[in-house]
Order: sequence, then C-alpha cells, then structure tokens
Amino acid sequence: MRIISGKYKGRTINPPKNLRARPTTDFAKENLFNVLTNMVDFEECDVLDLFAGTGSISYEFASRGARSVTSVEINPVHFNFIRSTARELGFGNMFVVKANVFLYLKSVTKQFDLIFSDAPYDLEGSEKVVDAVFEKDLLREDGIFVFEHSAKQNFSSHPNFYQLRSYGSVQFSFFKK
Repeated sequence: MRIISGKYKGRTINPPKNLRARPTTDFAKENLFNVLTNMVDFEECDVLDLFAGTGSISYEFASRGARSVTSVEINPVHFNFIRSTARELGFGNMFVVKANVFLYLKSVTKQFDLIFSDAPYDLEGSEKVVDAVFEKDLLREDGIFVFEHSAKQNFSSHPNFYQLRSYGSVQFSFFKK
C-alpha cells in the first residue's frame, strides 16, 4: 500500500499481517483521487473517512493537505495501526476515532466537505450509511460523499446520486447534497 500524491507521495505503508481490512487497490485509489482532484480543493476540505480499515484513504487526504481528516474505525487493531501511522507521519490534521460507524453517524454534529465510506462489501446494511449521511445533514453545501461498494449494489435511483465510477471490481458511487 502506498501514498499516491502529496507530501508523502510514494511512501509505502506496510500494515501488519493481522489487519483483516481490504484496502482500496492502488489502481482504484489513484483513479478516485484523479477524479476528486478536479472536484475539490483538498486544502479547503474537512474529510470524514468511514470504515477506515488500514487508513489508506485517510493518509492520502492528509498527505494532500486536507484541513482535517477524521478516520472512524471500530476494530482496535486497525484503529491502533491508523493512529500510530498518522503519528509516525506527523499528520497533525488527522483525528482517529474508535467507534461503530452507525453509532458515530447518529452522534456527530460536524459537517464535512467530503465523506468517504468503504464498508466491508459483505457487511449487511452497509448501504444505510448513504441515507444516514443525508438524514443527519453531514455534508456542507457542495459537499461530496463517495461510497465504495461491489458491483452488486446500485445507487443510481437515490435522490442524491451524482455519478458512478468503476475500476475493476471496485465501484465508487458519488453523491452530492
């Protein structure tokens, strides 16, 4: 796993073998960030990364100078890895929260410019995150929500759906406020 761009471009991060997360492939991540680069100014963004896993997406935003990156992960091994890696890289703009994403979404009051969610593909009810983000009004005006999912899911009929990007087996549904 590597950081694609920004201050730590090319930096390789080696998660321990006991991490069970499925990180977004470098190919899909690079394409996602190529799209996002044309949509947002990273340095003006407050980012929320749900189901942060290895922290790969969070590190990418932090490396690109996001104003703040909040990473939410419930697994204690993953949480500790993300926190220690952020500390090691000196990411003062990164805040790691150990929490159940669904409970976190019920309690958070802050709004974000960009929200990314990469729930485990086999997590039952993961699609409920999409509605929760809009019901809680978590996106700022002109904010973007990116939901990573398998090809089995289709969000094109959602009222906030904007576009779909596919990279191999990885699908990114984009939503706007």
